[in-house]
Amino acid sequence: MDVRNNRRTTTGSSVVTANRLLDGRIVWLTDQGTWSVDIARAAVWPNDRIEAVIADTARNQQEQGVVGVYGVQLADGAEGIMPLTVRERIRAFGPTVHPQFVPSHEETAHV
Repeated sequence: MDVRNNRRTTTGSSVVTANRLLDGRIVWLTDQGTWSVDIARAAVWPNDRIEAVIADTARNQQEQGVVGVYGVQLADGAEGIMPLTVRERIRAFGPTVHPQFVPSHEETAHV
């Protein structure tokens, strides 16, 4: 069993994620077998099949240019692809810092 996601249920669905070797970006496995930085393009598998998908993908992960392949449980009933856990939502949708609190380029240029 995929030990990184111990919250996966026997029902429901999941997506597969990893980190790209080239730049460390979070990527999601598509139904074409390629990797995308956009979770909306991720292929969704039923949880009763996800362990086999993870195993098949992990066998060739370095050749695919990724590391750390694992499955992410999706929230039931959510519109679109929505990870169940807060951690995976942050990985999927970006930083937790609201843009209004990030200094602009001009503000940091003088520091």
